[in-house]
Amino acid sequence: MRGLFITFEGGEGAGKSTQARLLAEHLRACGHDVDLTREPGGTPGAEALRDFLLFGGHDLCARAEVLTHFAARADHVERRILPALERGRIVVCDRFADSTEAYQGYGLSHGNAGLLGMIGQLRALIPASPDLTFMLQVPPDIAHARLQQRGSTRADRYEAEDAAFHARVAAGFEAIARRDGARCHRIDASGEAQGVQQAIRAVLAPRLAGQGC
Repeated sequence: MRGLFITFEGGEGAGKSTQARLLAEHLRACGHDVDLTREPGGTPGAEALRDFLLFGGHDLCARAEVLTHFAARADHVERRILPALERGRIVVCDRFADSTEAYQGYGLSHGNAGLLGMIGQLRALIPASPDLTFMLQVPPDIAHARLQQRGSTRADRYEAEDAAFHARVAAGFEAIARRDGARCHRIDASGEAQGVQQAIRAVLAPRLAGQGC
């Protein structure tokens, strides 16, 4: 039986990594076989491309940047996600193709129709798509405060972008959520982590009816 593919999406400071981890821990405690992963990354080659994209300091043109994200994604899907799903595992992924559309298509390229069309074509070539996506939403002031609290001296290139960029990214995620409403579930992630996690579990529960938790 094919497994379940769950993704977490949202802007910086939305709590995606925390919520993905909490959900994976919950599902494992319920007896499910879970693979917790992330993008860009998830395989050695994709992790190397992640470091290049986020911290390499290279100014790629928009199309080259999109292609690099999809190169990492193709390796991740082929070597990790598809094998896990074929074994019946639940894959929980921190970001997937929606992030490329929101960040590169809307954030960096201001919704350029040609680039969005290219992203759509590349998505169609990837042989895996999420069954369920949680779109975590937080107001800009809360997101900013959370980023400040991280205390990391190594902010990636997207975290360092200005407020206008992050507003375009948020608008991109909202456009995706409206377009793919059957897959995407908006979650108010401005509260404390456990409360947000309960809202996520409530959405997921009907999908796992009779399978534990």
